[in-house]
Amino acid sequence: MPLTTSGAMLLSAQAGAYAVGAFNIENMEMAQAVIEAAQELNSPVILQTTPSTLRYAPCEVYCGIVKALAENAAVPIALHLDHGDSLNLCAKALQAGYTSIMIDGSKLALEENISLTRQVADMCITYGVQTEGELGQVGGKEDDTVTENAGYTIPAEALRFEKETGLFSMAVGVGTAHGFYAAPPVLNLELISELKRNISVPMVLHGASGLSDETVRECIRRGICKVNFATELRAAYTEGVKQVLREKPDTYDPKAYGKAGRERVKEFVKERILVCGCAGKG
Repeated sequence: MPLTTSGAMLLSAQAGAYAVGAFNIENMEMAQAVIEAAQELNSPVILQTTPSTLRYAPCEVYCGIVKALAENAAVPIALHLDHGDSLNLCAKALQAGYTSIMIDGSKLALEENISLTRQVADMCITYGVQTEGELGQVGGKEDDTVTENAGYTIPAEALRFEKETGLFSMAVGVGTAHGFYAAPPVLNLELISELKRNISVPMVLHGASGLSDETVRECIRRGICKVNFATELRAAYTEGVKQVLREKPDTYDPKAYGKAGRERVKEFVKERILVCGCAGKG
């Protein structure tokens, strides 16, 4: 089916007390893996690219790949700009055909974050596309996203952010971090519950790579509707490639190790879909 927006997916997840898995992709094989996993489990799915990925290849390339794969799929698939870092990049993604946009103004002062997110949300409305904003920072490093200290989302500010930006979903800071964790993180789970009581838009959890299944499920139970996974997908793909080259070092056909990487990513995505509770919701 054609690419869809993230709106109906997240509203259904919010109403059904589950979350939609959102998976960052870097190449065709990873896109294939995510969509094949979603197909096998009859799950809606969101594929994402970050600004650094879009410097590796432009928006049009990733949109072309995902759009072509989605046409032959029977589950809802959205293509999302993750951590959009400028109004210009958001505009490029929309023009290329992305069906969901995140603008990350979380490092800005609240007033500036509101203003930037409002501009992006207004622009997205003209395309019939939903906007994700971020309030409170997710720590760690993922591509260009580097935050030394995570900042928790303040409920009163979240309410204002929702009202004044017109955003559709909100990435919240509750103690997670991008990248792999050096030690088990301590999440403020009660904050998720408090935020749910204060705002009405679907909430998004960034930095889920490395969290235990139990922790992810508890975050969803308390109100998270979209869970982002990135680092673990890259690791899975790379390990698949490495295994082929270890076992058959004379391999020179990229399809051979690309296939192995794809299979590793597919199995990981299936596991995460089951944890998110979105299997069978396609």
